[in-house]
Amino acid sequence: MAKKRTVMEAFCCWDGDTLVLNILGTPGAKKDAIGKVQGHQLKVSVTAAPVRGQATDHMVRFLAPRFGVLPAAIEVVFGRKNVNKQLRIHAPVLLPPVIGKFLAKDMEQPQ
Repeated sequence: MAKKRTVMEAFCCWDGDTLVLNILGTPGAKKDAIGKVQGHQLKVSVTAAPVRGQATDHMVRFLAPRFGVLPAAIEVVFGRKNVNKQLRIHAPVLLPPVIGKFLAKDMEQPQ
């Protein structure tokens, strides 16, 4: 089954109960961290080296508890071996502050 690539105007959006995120990854960082929004991407740093997709796998394991899901609930749509990625997080229970604030602000704006 082909993965569903979503074109977005912001770094994140909802697709039903799935949160879609555009990520700018930084492998080999000093610590794992969710950073700031840069353009249409959320910066995420991980300590894992960029070897054969290992940094992306590490990123998924790092992000899963921050969204209250298992790693299996996070799908890498594209960018497994690239710093530019799109993730689909199925039915997140939690939202990191940078995402929660953005989505709350986005919901307040008139359509």
